[in-house]
Amino acid sequence: MPMKFFHGCTALITGASSGLGVEFARQLAPDAHALVLTARRQDRLQAIKAELTRTNPNLSVYCYALDLADMDAVERFIKWLYDEGMRINLLINNAGLGDHALFQSSEWSKVKSMLDVNITALTRLTHSLLPALRTFEDAAILNVSSSASFLPVPQLAVYAATKAYVTSFSEALRAELRGTGVTVTALCPGPVDTEFGDVANTGHSGPGFSAPEFLKIPAERVVREALLGVERDKARVIPGWIVFLGMGLLFLVPFALVRFGLNASVAGLHDDEEKRQGVASPGPVR
Repeated sequence: MPMKFFHGCTALITGASSGLGVEFARQLAPDAHALVLTARRQDRLQAIKAELTRTNPNLSVYCYALDLADMDAVERFIKWLYDEGMRINLLINNAGLGDHALFQSSEWSKVKSMLDVNITALTRLTHSLLPALRTFEDAAILNVSSSASFLPVPQLAVYAATKAYVTSFSEALRAELRGTGVTVTALCPGPVDTEFGDVANTGHSGPGFSAPEFLKIPAERVVREALLGVERDKARVIPGWIVFLGMGLLFLVPFALVRFGLNASVAGLHDDEEKRQGVASPGPVR
């Protein structure tokens, strides 16, 4: 797909070692001047660099091993960008973490990492790069959110809440930047075949998180629709007509009914959790 908007761009992609991140790199490679790829796994980044430069010999690829949950490391990365004179005009905040469990069973380290990566690092990178982005005639920010951002999701409570932040932040920033050369788009996909489910499943809440197959959308399609949305200056992209229609219908349902459905979806989970852990149900608090 030819993408004139991205011709000659220098893009920063977080979480670029797998899933949507590597697919963004692959689809941008034929048009981009340079890609800055970050993720925790340097070996994967180097393998992706070799793949991209083999098929796109004029492309410059810079790999930076980065744990976005480490804010000191994030600050060092920002300094590196400026020290190296990287002229980023496309920021793709793709990295994200999830955890599938009842909140009371969640490991605090995972909860904190979700908050640090999904909210703090995304916001800090955007804040640090925005002044440079505004010097371009055309620049863009693409924040990868989720369809889970549109409602609270039991057993994904913190993840859904962090993505609600991403969607709201994107809309507000988009409004602030109207009339400048910087566009902001929120990508809100439903289930995608990536490593997210494997990482999110902790085993604390019984069977692992798995969406119905008919709702799943290939990463290639999600990224293609996201980049097309950026090119067309769309505020939100919800790939797949089933998920798009479902989210549209959800907004028409009174929230009292939504709440009833949410309550029903977790009925009995606390008792099952206590049985698995061998914890007796407490008596009434007096």
